[in-house]
Amino acid sequence: MSYYIGLMSGTSTDGVDGVLADFSRPMQPHVLSSVSLPMSPSLRTAFLSLNDPGDNELDRAARAGLQLAALYAQACAALMQRAGIDAQRVRAIGAHGQTVRHDPAAGYTIQINAPAHLAERTGVDVIADFRSRDIAAGGQGAPLVPAFHQALFGAQAPCVVLNLGGIANATLLDADAQHPVRGFDTGPANVLLDAWITEKKGLPFDADGAWARTGTSSPALLAHLLASEPWLSLPPPKSTGRDMFNSAWLHNQLQAFGSQGLSDADIQATLVDFTAHSAAQAILAQAPATQEVLVCGGGAKNPCLMAALHKAMNCAVRPTSEVGVPVEWVEALAFAWLAWAHDEGLPAGLPAVTGAAHATILGCRYPGMAERRK
Repeated sequence: MSYYIGLMSGTSTDGVDGVLADFSRPMQPHVLSSVSLPMSPSLRTAFLSLNDPGDNELDRAARAGLQLAALYAQACAALMQRAGIDAQRVRAIGAHGQTVRHDPAAGYTIQINAPAHLAERTGVDVIADFRSRDIAAGGQGAPLVPAFHQALFGAQAPCVVLNLGGIANATLLDADAQHPVRGFDTGPANVLLDAWITEKKGLPFDADGAWARTGTSSPALLAHLLASEPWLSLPPPKSTGRDMFNSAWLHNQLQAFGSQGLSDADIQATLVDFTAHSAAQAILAQAPATQEVLVCGGGAKNPCLMAALHKAMNCAVRPTSEVGVPVEWVEALAFAWLAWAHDEGLPAGLPAVTGAAHATILGCRYPGMAERRK
């Protein structure tokens, strides 16, 4: 058996998702167990604070990494217990860490993690630091998942796979295998929605878009948001994160627009449309004949956002659950696959996606217990 664990704590910074999967058939991995663990409010606050310059950053980052490794180890223990598989049978854990800074133009990206501690706690090899090699080759280091999307959803081509996490990223899958897979970030997904409802209502996210549905989207504000951010009109390859799309960005936009007369719920409703329209514009600019979008990530569970995306795309939009992969599994499964790809020597850093000078094998290995090394 070829068992791998994948762990993901994304831009939304709300928890850790994990899967344990059998990659004996790599293009059809079988998920044996899954887990979702909430991130403590204090750890979430620690990570969010590290998105901006502040005092004592190195110490705070190291301590946050250790706490995350402890949470990762808890997730791994739960996955192995639920699947009835011990650590000796797991080839590796793919652990992405928590992105706090991402500036490929300056040649760096920072994912807070403590993979050596995770390897020590679990006794399993850990594959981490998936972005740096691609950036070293001149790429964006993001998005990481198009090669995985091609492997998992290639049979559905032609289609687009859209991940709606904190940030949205799209993978364009062509029915012609001769064409390289393409992918890019499209802009914010849940990051602004979560930030606004946290500020105004004290809630971590807008469950099912319930608050957004009480407001009325403003066409004028939507047009302003779409037109005033130059990044949105950049061609691929491109990537983004909280470095750009954050509360400060939103408040600057609202101040420039002059949002008098709009309620807080109206702004939330407009942000739903902004997510949908920015994604649709980016996709249709690169693949104008798109007929189907498969959606994964937390945003796929928001019916308000899914309806807005369907309207903006004017084509079939459905969750990946409908083609056999639950939306909450996709990102964690991607990192299990990336760990498998690392072991197989399969380059998952794709120049057509990231703009790197050449394809790269992603990730670095932290060995677990010596007696179980291959």
